[in-house]
Amino acid sequence: MRHATLLILFLLFPIFLKGQAPFPNKDEINQFKLSKTFVVLEDDQFSAFNSFARKTMGAYWKITPFDFIDASGFELHRKETGYSFITLSQTKFEKDKSNSSFNFINLLQGKNVGNLGQMPEICAVPLSSAGEDDLDYGYKMGAILLFMQKHAGMISDDPTLTGRRYLRYYNKNIPEVAGKTILVKKEDLSPDISTIEKIKAVCSLNIEIVSEDEIIKAIENKAPKTLILHKVGPGPDNTSGYCFKMLIGTDDSDMYYYNQHTIDKDNPDGLLPADLKRLVK
Repeated sequence: MRHATLLILFLLFPIFLKGQAPFPNKDEINQFKLSKTFVVLEDDQFSAFNSFARKTMGAYWKITPFDFIDASGFELHRKETGYSFITLSQTKFEKDKSNSSFNFINLLQGKNVGNLGQMPEICAVPLSSAGEDDLDYGYKMGAILLFMQKHAGMISDDPTLTGRRYLRYYNKNIPEVAGKTILVKKEDLSPDISTIEKIKAVCSLNIEIVSEDEIIKAIENKAPKTLILHKVGPGPDNTSGYCFKMLIGTDDSDMYYYNQHTIDKDNPDGLLPADLKRLVK
């Protein structure tokens, strides 16, 4: 579901995907609704993803029954339509000259196909830069899992929406952003909008610069009319690569904004003034 040629290092099984993974058809969406979801754990006793998944699935995953399996269990069951899978994949974009890698969290439907790249992909969300400290995304896992379920429910209710510009589809919600409070971490903002004063010079949106703990509380309490910024990039010291920016609602789990940009000296890693201007159009 990502519009680029991808190199995915899927757990311990390297594969090369030419083009995007296939969108699910109506029958496969119905199979997902009746499936049991396996979270595929990494083969690493110190894996932060494993820890976050075990901590958040019970609290946030409600759309299907779930359990946890390892990579060998995934290989054993991935061809069975009675199962769906949450997996972590490492992705490189062919056109990215910086050769940056990104961790994606994927929701796949089981299918009897020859390789992983042919499995129907219900949802895929950028999670972190592969070079980033894994602890930097854990506090947002609950919101991301809730969004993935909302997306799965949306295409289950209306299969015609499957794959429609994928995450960019949610930019239809931009007009509603003006009525929300946006919570951001200072580290996720570009220098030109790194303070409330600089933000106010660009737009009149209600943006608050907060700590991780405040974002966690907003997610846990389903804070009304509140959005959190989910930013994924290689870090402020990098002068190339991609930066992904998403706004997710804490009360309704909808996505209200998705964009990405190529990092250069004029467009650093972080939310940009151009993003704020787009949000108030």
